[in-house]
Parts: sequence; C-alpha cells; structure tokens
Amino acid sequence: MTRAKAQPTGAVPEDLGREPDRTGNILGLSKSGFHEIAYVEWGPADTDDVVICVHGLTRQGRDFDYLASALAARGRRVVCPDLAGRGRSAWLRDPADYTVLQYCADMNALIARTGARTVDWVGTSLGGLIGIVLAGLPDSPIRRLVINDIGPVVPTNALHRIGRYVADMPETFDTFDDAEQYLREVLAPFGNVADEHWRHLTQYSVRWDPEQDRYLTLCDPAILQALRAPANPGAHLWAYWDAIGHPILVVRGRESDFLPSYLSNEMARRNRNAIVHDVPGCGHAPTLMPRDQIEAVVGFLMPERNTRPSGPTPQP
Repeated sequence: MTRAKAQPTGAVPEDLGREPDRTGNILGLSKSGFHEIAYVEWGPADTDDVVICVHGLTRQGRDFDYLASALAARGRRVVCPDLAGRGRSAWLRDPADYTVLQYCADMNALIARTGARTVDWVGTSLGGLIGIVLAGLPDSPIRRLVINDIGPVVPTNALHRIGRYVADMPETFDTFDDAEQYLREVLAPFGNVADEHWRHLTQYSVRWDPEQDRYLTLCDPAILQALRAPANPGAHLWAYWDAIGHPILVVRGRESDFLPSYLSNEMARRNRNAIVHDVPGCGHAPTLMPRDQIEAVVGFLMPERNTRPSGPTPQP
C-alpha cells in the first residue's frame, strides 16, 4: 500500500487580499526564441486608462496586489507582469538575454496587448530602470512615471550587495516558514513590514512541488548574469532620464543604498518634472503595501487629485 504524502509543513496560507480580475500571458521574443510572459490584471477590462506595475530584480508581479487593488477600486486598469525568469513567466534559454533592453522589448509587447495608446508606469528597482528607458525614448507611450527607489545609475556598493544576495539565493526550501524567514532576512531593508505583507510576499515567491516534497523558488538563478552584462542594471541611464518630459514621482526609502539622497537630489535637479517622496524607516525598497505609501502613489496617478503627494520632503 502506498503511503500518502504528508501535507507540507508551514503550508502557504490563504491569500488575505482579493484576487486579480484576470490573468494572461504574452509571447516575448529574444534572440534565442519566444518565451511566455505571465501577468495579472485588475480593474475594468474595457478601459484604456492603464497602469503597468513592474517589480524588482528577484521579485514578481503579485508584489503589487495591494496597490493594484486600490487603483482598480478607483476605476484604473492595472497590469502587473512577471518579468522573464520570475514568477509564472518562462526562463530565458540564454542567460545573457536577461538585460534591461530585453525587458523593455517584452514590456512594449505587454503595452501593445492592452490596446492603450498611453499608460502610466510604476516600477520598483529594476522595474524603475525599465521605466526610465521606455519613458526617455522618443514617442514613448508612458505619460506618468513612478520610480520606486532607483535612479539612472546604481551605486557600486548596492550592486555588489544585490549580486551577493542573488548568488546565495536558495533554489528550494523545506517549509513555507523557512522561505518566509529567508525573505525576512535578505529583504530586511524593506523596513517595518507587517506580518500579513511578509506572508503575501512569500506566497508568490515560492511554489510547492509534491515530487520534490519542497518549496521551489520562483526565480531563475541565472538572472545574475545580467549584472555582469554590458547592458546591466548598473549602467548609466542619465540620457534617458534627462529626456523624460512627463510627470515623475520618485519614491525613496530614506535609508536606501540604491537611491541615496545625493542621487535623488540630482535627479530632481536635472529633470524638473520629478518630485521626490521620502519613506522614513525604509531602505531598498518601499513595498508600496502600507496605506501611506499607496496613498502617495494613488494621489500622483489619479488625474482628479493633486499630483504632489503629501508627506516627508527629501532630506539632504
């Protein structure tokens, strides 16, 4: 008689938030072939009032569930993709293709899928770099841009830190609680994150594999290749930044090593369309899950409200 497999210890909890209204995928194209890009979508399907939310280096689109739900409640259509190699999206055949230029091409295909002529963009870390490039190109469809804790250049110490984190990232975990504890440790710069939010972040960072009897990390370890490539996230993107002609909100963790104050001040000096919103008690990067962070972004993106968020002003 075959012994029934035990239920996983520290099993993933039920999602505490609402579920997306729709899920889908598109085909991206690299020099190695086609690959699937998965996304979730919130809000009315029949509007072209679209917000694209793109996550950081090792994260995935469900990080934006709280923000997306808040925007959808105000009539916005919000699309949150998993970049190639993360979440439910396919891993690229050639790790050398994990570059900002490849992500830009994939996100352009996603924008085309929405059918919208213009979109608003929310980008955390790597998602912000992608947004800077796309918004800085001629005839860009991006009309309002939220950059979450990243600038046109990444300080060397921050790049080395994230490189060590990715290089040491476990591929599997015995239990869900082990995975959550790991994320709490390596993502400690997120600041004071609620237990509910840690569980949510963990829930979509791993999946249970009954064959291996373990939780698998939903991130291709080969994304580290991108940090060593010529088009890596540490590249200088000032030319793109300077060319952005639409409103920009820069959200910054006050203790961030990715966006120190000297860099955010220079961003505001060089592009007068940018305003900076500091998040106290936070490093890299604000999760955009707490109410005050959501309100700052919603206030900027909603046309009927004041585009300048309330709250702390940039510190020298």
